[in-house]
Amino acid sequence: MRVLTCVVEDHNWMLVALAALVCVIGSVITMSLFRKMHGTSGLTRATWLVTGAGAGGAAIWCTHFIAMLAWTPSMVTAYEPAATAASLAVALAGCALALGIGSLKGTAPRLAGGALFGLSVSAMHYLGMAGLENRAFLVFDPTYVIVSVLLAVGLGMAAFSLASRRKAIQANVLGSLALVGAIVSLHFTGMAAVTVLPMDAALQTSGVSHSLLAFGVAGVGMLLLGSALATYALQDQTQKREHRRLTALIDGAADGMVIEIDGDIVTANEAFVSLCGLISADLRGTPIARWIEDAEAMTGQAVVQSQLRTVDGEQVPVEVTVRHERGEGGVAVRLFAVRDLRRRLEQERRIAFLARNDSLTGLPNRASFLEKMARMTQLLAGGGRFALFAIDLDRFKDVNDLYGHAVGDQLLVHIAGNLKRASHEGEFIARLGGDEFIGLVPLKPEANEAHIRAAAMRWIEAIQIPMSSEHTDVGCGASVGVAVWPTDAEDASILINNADLAMYRAKASLHDKVCFYEKAMDEAVRHRRRVTQGLREALEQEQFQIYYQPQVSVSGGDITGYEALLRWPQADGSFVPPDQFIPVAEDSGLILPIGEWVLRRACQEAMLWDKPLRLAVNLSPVQLGHADLPRLVQQILLETGLSPSRLELEITETAMISDMVRSTHILRQLKALGVSIAMDDFGTGYSSLSTLRAFPFDKIKLDRAFMTELGGSPQSRAIIRAVLTIGESLNIPVLAEGVETPDQLDFLREQGCDEVQGFLLGRPMRDALPLKDATTAFAEAG
Repeated sequence: MRVLTCVVEDHNWMLVALAALVCVIGSVITMSLFRKMHGTSGLTRATWLVTGAGAGGAAIWCTHFIAMLAWTPSMVTAYEPAATAASLAVALAGCALALGIGSLKGTAPRLAGGALFGLSVSAMHYLGMAGLENRAFLVFDPTYVIVSVLLAVGLGMAAFSLASRRKAIQANVLGSLALVGAIVSLHFTGMAAVTVLPMDAALQTSGVSHSLLAFGVAGVGMLLLGSALATYALQDQTQKREHRRLTALIDGAADGMVIEIDGDIVTANEAFVSLCGLISADLRGTPIARWIEDAEAMTGQAVVQSQLRTVDGEQVPVEVTVRHERGEGGVAVRLFAVRDLRRRLEQERRIAFLARNDSLTGLPNRASFLEKMARMTQLLAGGGRFALFAIDLDRFKDVNDLYGHAVGDQLLVHIAGNLKRASHEGEFIARLGGDEFIGLVPLKPEANEAHIRAAAMRWIEAIQIPMSSEHTDVGCGASVGVAVWPTDAEDASILINNADLAMYRAKASLHDKVCFYEKAMDEAVRHRRRVTQGLREALEQEQFQIYYQPQVSVSGGDITGYEALLRWPQADGSFVPPDQFIPVAEDSGLILPIGEWVLRRACQEAMLWDKPLRLAVNLSPVQLGHADLPRLVQQILLETGLSPSRLELEITETAMISDMVRSTHILRQLKALGVSIAMDDFGTGYSSLSTLRAFPFDKIKLDRAFMTELGGSPQSRAIIRAVLTIGESLNIPVLAEGVETPDQLDFLREQGCDEVQGFLLGRPMRDALPLKDATTAFAEAG
């Protein structure tokens, strides 16, 4: 009651309210700065310590002296300057020491700091009372003094403890209230302890007057609280700017970002919000475990795959990374990085699909086919059969050339769909690439060739269904080769090869588009492969030989040149006929290095002849189609030193007819080198006069077939006369091949033939000059 009486009767209520307002504002600022000191160090901690000490000391000192101004003891009162200033210093130093100790980690430092704060308030109060000068004696009741100090210490300890342990808003409110209680209870209990004993009214005082102290208190209070408020506002603005930067940073991240403090979400970016199906405000204050499965158990030591639960209950696969931090006040902060795995998992599924399926048609690819075939061979190993179908589209290249590859791709997709719809249960169809498909059909025990053919025709009919494209129907046919496991082969690769062989025969057939594998096919392929390998070895080891057959003038019987003929000797002394290995060399591409070898070796040997006679070398159509041929011929002529006028290159009309413009261009380049060009085997094939008109040949070689039929075929005689007439009209010499009898030679002489070549005049020999002089042979024949 004494304290209440003191407050009600001995104080000015307006000033008491002002003191309370200053106390509340100062306490709130002090507790906010006290919380900011937690978890900081260095210059930042020192800044908050000085600012907090200023705010706390100003709150204590200003509250005290404003309340003292409100105290009305009915006497003239003044304040001794030194003691008054010392009370301010005690308030500032004590508050600084209390905040510094109380902001350390642990319960004991918090309690010690609170107690020290209460003692600082008490010391400031009674030191300020000691500086009071008036015309009376002040008598203090020890009981009230002790109680005031205990109240200040106890409430100070409560303030520091509440501010450290509670969450942000609760800590500021409860801590500030306890701090206000410590200051106010100390002051009014301490004032209730004072008894005023008046003295002589003539007593003079030398202290600061009551009015002057009011201005001083107002100035110091405004300065210190203003500095604290300015510092707090600047720091708060800086923190908000950093928060905005952090928010912009995490919002710009493609992955979901979440900041959790003490178990509650405080910040989440748009990516995470979108994953949860919410707006950002709905996430704040909720635990992270509400959204991410097993979030509480995540230690942050590794990337964890988990599930995110959306607001609709959907489970989203995510990849979570956790980072642990310590925030202000020692609060636990966790930063979650959450990556949506749906797209990646979908891509992985897509990659897995593409690894086993064709990307264009969706049909199984080669890898899936081989796996399926391996399973079928294992499944049927105890007894059973299946048919392998090698399917190749006919005229598909024409579709690409006429309509473009986009339409060709659409047609492949169309055909793939038709094949899947035409397939029966248990049948397997795959695309190997390009326009090649392959199928597997299990065969029942009673299945025969007719059943297999029916399955093939079913697929062919599905392929032949046209596709409508831009006001036209586009389609193609198919050729099918069939091989049966294990009848035709037990090994998978051999079975595939056998089906391919049958398919190639079907493509070559004009009528039967379904062909079954036969062993004769395999023998032919094996022979062709052996020939190809033998050609490679013969080229590498230079086993080829060049034989020369003389070409003789009909008018004088003189040798005008030699034709170089390639021979391939075998180990047993026999020779492989040219008509057997030349086509294989052309198909395999070996004709290019072989032809280069023949041309170079023939030119080298021609340089060793006694007379500078003409050298005739045949060119393959494959060589003529090579754009580098003129450069190669020029290089060989320079290397060997053979005069270009001695070299005669023989080509067939068939070699030119496939690309007349290109072939003519290459021949003109060869002719520009000084090389002669002869048309070989004239009279067979096209024998088109337009070819003679397109290029000025230096010679026409009449095919040997006409010489063979000369005796019993009037048509052959007529054709020979016509060719000789054409040569004479165009001023092109004509050489007749295959002359083997005197009658043939006499006929050619009578018709005005220029040159002849054949066994009658000399067989091909290893050396350029025959054993029997051609002139003598010519005389004997004539």
